Amino acid sequence: MAELLTAAEMRAVERDAIASGIVTGLELMERAGAGVVDAIFEEWPDLAQGSHKAVVLCGPGNNGGDGFVVARLLQQRGWTVTAHLMGEADRLPPDARTNHDLWIGMGPCLPLSDGSLGSVKSLPDLVVDALFGTGLARPVEGDAEFLLGNLDTLRRDFGVRSVAVDIPSGICSDSGKALGCFPKVDLTVSFHSEKLGHRLEQADTHSRRVVVKDIGLHHFDPEDERHDHVWCVEPPAADLLDKPVSGQKYTQGHALVLTGGAGRTGAARLAAMAALRVGAGLVTLGVPQSAMSEVANQITALMMIKVPDAETLGELLWDTRLNALCLGPGLGLTDLPRSLIATVLPLRRPVVLDADALSMFHKTPAELFDMLHEKAVLTPHRGEFARLFPDLDQKLKQEPQKGPAYSKVDAVRAAARRAGCTVLLKGADTVMAAPDGRCSIHSAQYDRAAPWLATAGSGDVLSGMITGLMARGLAPLTACETASWLHTQCALMFGPGLIAEDIASQIPAVLRDRGIRTPSAG
Repeated sequence: MAELLTAAEMRAVERDAIASGIVTGLELMERAGAGVVDAIFEEWPDLAQGSHKAVVLCGPGNNGGDGFVVARLLQQRGWTVTAHLMGEADRLPPDARTNHDLWIGMGPCLPLSDGSLGSVKSLPDLVVDALFGTGLARPVEGDAEFLLGNLDTLRRDFGVRSVAVDIPSGICSDSGKALGCFPKVDLTVSFHSEKLGHRLEQADTHSRRVVVKDIGLHHFDPEDERHDHVWCVEPPAADLLDKPVSGQKYTQGHALVLTGGAGRTGAARLAAMAALRVGAGLVTLGVPQSAMSEVANQITALMMIKVPDAETLGELLWDTRLNALCLGPGLGLTDLPRSLIATVLPLRRPVVLDADALSMFHKTPAELFDMLHEKAVLTPHRGEFARLFPDLDQKLKQEPQKGPAYSKVDAVRAAARRAGCTVLLKGADTVMAAPDGRCSIHSAQYDRAAPWLATAGSGDVLSGMITGLMARGLAPLTACETASWLHTQCALMFGPGLIAEDIASQIPAVLRDRGIRTPSAG
């Protein structure tokens, strides 16, 4: 998986590299500027040919220094470039000042208060936003706010292309939240690794695309035992999902999904079919008496057993081959579901709690937390998260006045510690964390945007996929990461018109596409 860094982590990586003597700050700045220019020409090959006009907005820190490198390199290619500087040159950091002075010998550097990005008759072909980058700690205002507003107008009304250095100015790189005004750019060029803000909140509304350019720094190892890093979920390896030649159904796990009463079984059936499709050896629906006929008329590959009360469920669970459970989808909010949950959790088996299993504890979340354990997974959407963790949700809702702002990563990590189990907060930026601090983001954004997943039952399918993967032996966080990727990939492969039933039926095609076609030996 790819690492996602905070601004502080990125500074530490750079600082360690400079202290080791393998690179200087000036060399890193040169590599960053060159990376931006390379990314521009890769994104827009027509700009690599001939002379064009650019405006570069340079801020008061090292991000501005990157901007001066970009200005110089474009000018050397025959472009007409104008740079704007926010603040005073003599207050720039040393490396940024060096690149400012190199630029001064080549082209104009106007104060940011000039406020001009070109006239209507002489628009630039490109605007480079190198104002604030990852170090922004206060809202954008004044001349910078005015120019960024003009940049939006140029992009929207006149088709002027725009690129941000590291992250669009005005976006907190640790949270993805806006600190005042921010531009919407066509391309963001980050260095070494993406930052959290590239994958959190509505990141793909800030920038149409993000690319990362290597500047020769050390990367973290995904197998590192430290738990403070955040990872971006990538496609699962085929061997994680493959089945062994010598296995049989019980070696792939037996999942139990509990349903609600008559007229309320659809969500559980969606979850159960997803668990089966993702590879659980057997999946059984536990059904109350009132819904037996309804469920029997709807299933074939799934099995069914009557579960009228908690006592029956307890007796059923003496069979330890039932090794993963899913409770919540369509379960209802009466005393019976509460007693079912109270029967399951003390057994400390892998279990996914979703939907009603979360909502029924909205007045007494501590009661639920007292029963949870490290093999449990909570999969709330934002509303359910707010009911279980109202204080954390309130902190997430607050408009940030400074950076780094409180992020979805902060909230989910805190929730996982409090609950003592893995928590997955659903969204286009799905964040999942284990109680020990391990954390991942699955981003259904940019080229993986899957808006058709916003359909009834989609979350039930995700819960079923996690349950099926845990039945197969995957650890809770790994099951969440794998299911999140598969869930989105099914939607992308199916395309428009997707409804919840289509997601599970698309799983075989996605698995084949991942190279899972024949059984593996061993």
